[in-house]
Amino acid sequence: MRTIKALCVDSNAQGLDILSQTLLGFGVDRIHRATSAEEARALLSKETIDLVLCDAQLGDESGNDLVRWLRKSRMEPNCHAPIFTIMGHALEPEVINARDCGSNFIITKPVSPAILMQRILWVAAADRPFIECETYTGPDRRFKFEGLPADVPTGRRKGDQRGALGLPSGANMTQEELDGMMKPQRLSL
Repeated sequence: MRTIKALCVDSNAQGLDILSQTLLGFGVDRIHRATSAEEARALLSKETIDLVLCDAQLGDESGNDLVRWLRKSRMEPNCHAPIFTIMGHALEPEVINARDCGSNFIITKPVSPAILMQRILWVAAADRPFIECETYTGPDRRFKFEGLPADVPTGRRKGDQRGALGLPSGANMTQEELDGMMKPQRLSL
C-alpha cells in the first residue's frame, strides 16, 4: 500500500481528515487532498493518482460530476483509477447514478476501515474490464452473468451468442436412470 498515490475529495474538513487518516492507517502515505471538484481536477491534471475517494456531495458540484469528468477525460492513467464514491445517504437513485457515472464502489458513511480495505483489495484482485463507449465510461457494471436478456436478442456482451437449440438426439433416459443421477447414494468402502 505504500506505493499507492491516493486522492481524497470531500468538502467537509472532518470527512477529509477521516478518509486521509484511514488511508494512512493502511500504510498509504502519499495522499492528496481536495475540498472541491475544481481542486481535484487541478490535482488530477498534474499528478498520477492510483485511487480516488470522493464524497458524493462536494458543495456546489456533485461528486458524480467529478467522476464522470475524470472517466471521460481520457487522462491516462488517472481516468482508469479505481474510484470509490462515499455517500451519507445511499438512496437507490443516487447509488444508481454513482454506478452509472463510473464509480467502482459506493461506500456509505460512516466509513468503516474494514469495509474500505475490503473494497480496495477487491478492486486490486478483480479483473473487471474497463468499458469505453458513447454512453458510459468506467468499470464493467455487470458482476454476474445470468444469461442473455430477453429484451436484447443478440445480448450485450461481445461474446454473447444466441443460438437455437438443436433437436434432441439419442434415446430418452428411463426414470431409474434419472433417479440414479439425481439421488445421492451412500457408499460403503
